[in-house]
Amino acid sequence: MSTDLAGERRVALPTAADTAELGREIGTRLAPGDLVVLSGPLGAGKTCLAAGIGEGLGVEGPVTSPTFVIAREHPPLPGPLGGRGVVLVHVDAYRLGVGTQGDPDPRDVAAQLDDLDLDTDLTRAAVVVEWGEGVAEHLAPEHLLVRLDRSDASEAREALLRGPARLVGTARP
Repeated sequence: MSTDLAGERRVALPTAADTAELGREIGTRLAPGDLVVLSGPLGAGKTCLAAGIGEGLGVEGPVTSPTFVIAREHPPLPGPLGGRGVVLVHVDAYRLGVGTQGDPDPRDVAAQLDDLDLDTDLTRAAVVVEWGEGVAEHLAPEHLLVRLDRSDASEAREALLRGPARLVGTARP
């Protein structure tokens, strides 16, 4: 895992297509061992961003919400169309109690995430956890946090990216 300096940036996302494009950009920077934690209210674009990340990695898709199965693995595309050889594990912690009524104990949710053996997946995959803020960060020594906010009046969103500069996109070549 890289130990580059922390970075932060804000990105305006006027449309869902812009959200997917940000995901593609993030996906091109991911490597096995990277953890991406997605945060935001319902409808903020977390799954759209995750789908873009899958496209940027070049994995088999489509990348859709794993809400009812909790976690879904997407291998790299085979052959000449293949991606960079990085597996994507896409997790949705919503059904683990995050985002539901009555604040769940983060320790309970973290224990349920541990039961999924995501730390093992991190040795060979990039892991994206929707609804993971406050419960998934312990899975890796560093992570990229993407907080999405959506305007009530339009489909416009804003993303706050915080984490290692190479993942945020603020690292200098």
